[in-house]
Amino acid sequence: MSAAKKYKPMDTTELHDTENIASSLKKGDSSSSSIPTTNPGRSAFAAQNMNSAASTNGERLPNFSKLGAHHGNDIRAASTTSNLLNRMGAIHNTKPGDVKKIVIKNFKAKPTLPDNYSEDTYVKLEEAVIAIQLSKPIKYSLEELYQAVVNMCSHKMDAQLYAKLRELTEQHVKRNIKLKELTGGSMDKLILLEKINNWWLSFCQQMIMIRSIFLYMDRTYVLQNSFIHSIWDLGLDLFRIHFAQNSVVQKRTVDGLLTLIEKERQGSTVDRGLLKSLVRMLCDLQIYSSAFEEKFLDATNQLYKAESQRKMQELEVPEYLQYVSKRLAEENERLLHYLDSSTKHPLIYNVEKELLAEHLTNILQKGLDALLEDNRLNDLTLLYGLLSRVKNGTSELCGNFNGYIKKKGRTIVIDPEKDKSMVQDLLDFKDKMDVIVRNCFEHNEKFTNSLREAFEFFVNQRANKPAELIAKYVDMKLRSGNKGTTDEELEKTLDKIMVLFRFIHGKDVFEAFYKKDLAKRLLVGKSASVDSEKSMLSKLKQECGGGFTSKLEGMFKDMELSRDVNLAFRGHTLSNDRDVTNLDLTVSILTMGYWPTYAPTEVTMPPQFINPQQIFNKFYLEKHSGRKLQWQPTLGNCVLRAQFDAGPKELMVSLFQALVLLLFNDKPTLSYEEILAATSIEDGELRRTLQSLACGRARVITKTPKGRDIEDHDQFDFHNEFTNKLFRIKINQIQMKETNEEQKATEERVFQDRQYQIDAAIVRIMKMRKTLSHNLLITELFNQLTFPVKPADLKKRIESLIDRDYMERDKDNQNQYNYVA
Repeated sequence: MSAAKKYKPMDTTELHDTENIASSLKKGDSSSSSIPTTNPGRSAFAAQNMNSAASTNGERLPNFSKLGAHHGNDIRAASTTSNLLNRMGAIHNTKPGDVKKIVIKNFKAKPTLPDNYSEDTYVKLEEAVIAIQLSKPIKYSLEELYQAVVNMCSHKMDAQLYAKLRELTEQHVKRNIKLKELTGGSMDKLILLEKINNWWLSFCQQMIMIRSIFLYMDRTYVLQNSFIHSIWDLGLDLFRIHFAQNSVVQKRTVDGLLTLIEKERQGSTVDRGLLKSLVRMLCDLQIYSSAFEEKFLDATNQLYKAESQRKMQELEVPEYLQYVSKRLAEENERLLHYLDSSTKHPLIYNVEKELLAEHLTNILQKGLDALLEDNRLNDLTLLYGLLSRVKNGTSELCGNFNGYIKKKGRTIVIDPEKDKSMVQDLLDFKDKMDVIVRNCFEHNEKFTNSLREAFEFFVNQRANKPAELIAKYVDMKLRSGNKGTTDEELEKTLDKIMVLFRFIHGKDVFEAFYKKDLAKRLLVGKSASVDSEKSMLSKLKQECGGGFTSKLEGMFKDMELSRDVNLAFRGHTLSNDRDVTNLDLTVSILTMGYWPTYAPTEVTMPPQFINPQQIFNKFYLEKHSGRKLQWQPTLGNCVLRAQFDAGPKELMVSLFQALVLLLFNDKPTLSYEEILAATSIEDGELRRTLQSLACGRARVITKTPKGRDIEDHDQFDFHNEFTNKLFRIKINQIQMKETNEEQKATEERVFQDRQYQIDAAIVRIMKMRKTLSHNLLITELFNQLTFPVKPADLKKRIESLIDRDYMERDKDNQNQYNYVA
């Protein structure tokens, strides 16, 4: 025999038997009378029952025979003890290395229950259940009761046991549900709720205790029969059936809960633990939705419907929004503390519906404009957050937001008295709305597009003027006199101006005025920074294309070429004409196609100006044959040295101002007629020039009589007593100021250019289509033209082209046009 076979380990049954033997021996040593006597049949049944319990729950159960009162005689007990001692002695007397195998077999006789065992057990279990239900002490130990249930189930009496337990539980529920204190109508609702809660909690504790006794049946009989409830579910089902059938108790319970919640909503302090327990009871009984939730939601609707109507009349919109936010927070807190989570969606939906959706129009009409006007960012953020919770809330808010922008913006654009501050007001308004959209409306794309559309709408409500004023605003920012602004700030301002520029339909108006102002800045030398000028030019080019800025770029190119020409001219004068070296002459050569159109002006120049001009003409035409130079005195500027009583000064003046001041070298007092005859300056221009010299801040000449207006008989004297702390003095730059005539001329030039564009577009369309109806032609023109135009203006241009034989009306259909090749 191999070693493996010789030392064969004992199986589980043998070990259990050995432990039982050892346990019996220890008990026999301590007290021989405590060892119960058993007959062979019961011993076999006990062993079988023990093995069964061990395989089911992993632990040995108490011996079944202990439940009975039957005992054997002392002789059999002694015999059993002797046998056990002999067997243990045999085990201990074996030599090391010897193995003696012990085999325990079941008795052949089937175990049986004692007489009247089931009846006695039913009585015992019934007494225990009733004692638990009445909160009284139990006569028997829980282990004994548990074993009794095990024995009953092991002998196929589990169905009767289950039915008996159901009957006892149902009787208990019926008995409690019919108590007068629950069904009577005189008890206070709070006391009633507390009694029902106590009854429910006691019932739950009772069912837990009962289930612990009948646990074996719950894990065997109930699991094997899917059509019956577990013991816990049995209790809940019976409680639900009789609680629901008793409409008085159920109604009083639900009404009490609603009353407590209403008190809490009114600001009173209530017992949330009680609410939570009773709501959990309704959920466990599966009647929460049908018995409580529907009534709760109805009560919520009625409360907030009446309350919201009253609050809308009493409160301003910001206070009403705070009230709504507070109410929503309170309802969410109730959901967190005692309401079931399934109620969250319908509850919050109903609250939002009654407090917000029903009053959406009133909230927006009553308070939105004021919130936007006062820039109340926190309230606007709250408004957006609340309205985004209801259907169509953000859409309605966006529509009213759009309407406010159009109405507010129109007041800025339409009023001529606000023209001076229009562009700055528009920039400030745009910044304000951008902050609101970004911070309050979460940068919602719908609001961003609405803001853009609203600005584009109201900016073009007044034709041409916004474009003109935006161009003048850019001119003001790019002038050298715009102090206190860094390059970064100027760049940001230009970016903001470009945003407004995008909204303008008549961009050709902007181009005309911007071009005129740029020319003055370049020619008079008043540009703040060449980099800023080119930055603005690149922005315009990026926005409108190269065709829009080609002439503007040509102006910069002319200024660069003029610098080279002036350097060459200075070299020429130094080598040849010594007579002009005392005069620093700088000439700007302008290409007529790039620059604004200037009307030819003839003035009488002094000899010291005529001679250098003639020398420059000869120099330039020798280098560039075939070109023609036309001098523009309106754009000239000079630096004069003047001698006053206080000392010498340098005066920075325009060419017209210089012509007037040079006359006082020959005569200290001159009349208006004398100055007009000597200079040949146009009457209106001369009056402006004299006004700037005699009525401005730096009065280098005096006027008699005194006054702001220049009259034909006024006398002018050189002001020898003139003083100023500066050595170089800038006389009022009248060249930079736009006259009404210049403005009208620019507008007329834009109108004329538009007529040319309309004519070109009509001819282009007719040449491609050959034949076209009037309505289709008008539609095509609206699609192609980039500036706003009226149908009446288009009709005039069509008639003009018909008169010039570019097109003709169809002989058969007067509404049809034919192209004339």
